[in-house]
Amino acid sequence: MGSRALFFFFALLSLSAVLCFAESNEEDPGLVMNFYSDSCPQAEEIVREQVKLLYKRHKNTAFSWLRNIFHDCAVQSCDASLLLDSTRRSLSEKEMDRSFGMRNFRYIEEIKEALERECPGVVSCSDILVLSAREGVVRLGGPFIPLKTGRRDGRRSRAEILEEYLPDHNESMSTVLEKFSSMGIDTPGVVALLGAHSVGRTHCVKLVHRLYPEVDPALNPDHVPHMLKKCPDAIPDPKAVQYVRNDRGTPMIFDNNYYRNILDNKGLMMVDHQLATDKRTKPYVKKMAKSQDYFFKEFTRAFTILSENNPLTGDKGEIRQQCNVANKLH
Repeated sequence: MGSRALFFFFALLSLSAVLCFAESNEEDPGLVMNFYSDSCPQAEEIVREQVKLLYKRHKNTAFSWLRNIFHDCAVQSCDASLLLDSTRRSLSEKEMDRSFGMRNFRYIEEIKEALERECPGVVSCSDILVLSAREGVVRLGGPFIPLKTGRRDGRRSRAEILEEYLPDHNESMSTVLEKFSSMGIDTPGVVALLGAHSVGRTHCVKLVHRLYPEVDPALNPDHVPHMLKKCPDAIPDPKAVQYVRNDRGTPMIFDNNYYRNILDNKGLMMVDHQLATDKRTKPYVKKMAKSQDYFFKEFTRAFTILSENNPLTGDKGEIRQQCNVANKLH
């Protein structure tokens, strides 16, 4: 083969590689703003309206949506694995101890059904999970967070690795910071995300170890009688809905009151107490207690990072027909 022929051969080879690379990039843009602008232009508005309707009927749903994103995206990937039911071969993440008290998954299905009526087979459950969390924050008075979409759904539960990735309320602050750091979330981001404890409630099973057999001396003594009234049993009945509101002052408002509470030793869980006392996190707690704008800014940043944790995009994963079961393979 002559030199000119070799030149054209390698030129064609290079062009082919470039075209293939460009094609693959075009097929998988990853997460982008307004991913559904062509395929389902009303997608985000449908999620917003559904969340408004469901919140009007059941205000506690907002807490559930907010908790969903943390429990799903923190466990290796934002792929809606949290929503999958148990099968003969795998246990659902929903049934793990770390998921105790999680509920209202059926409302994700209601949003999915509304989207299927408008755009069948287009919008993923993982995008619904993330967008509904965003809208839940707004319903509670928090900031609106612009989010990228384009996630696809995983096909398997991650129950077997859940405890490895999901921070627990009784773990050391070093462990909590390390687990969030593995997702790219820094210390002020961790402090801001835990500000989600501004709303919702803590089940007694999660805090009775601070009340029985002896009251934790770190707790504010003025707050203890209320906690004992709400959690009268050292071993709570798991079937009974016994809980303490995270914030007695503004329990349904997403605000920075949480930080003032934990600085006053009114944090319910150990992670709340540690956040206000650990030298790495306390400066940010004090700053967020003083400035709600700063809290919202850091929460927006950390929430965005969490929502983009290792998603499935392009031809990875699938678009589930129902959020609680993987599609059947033919």
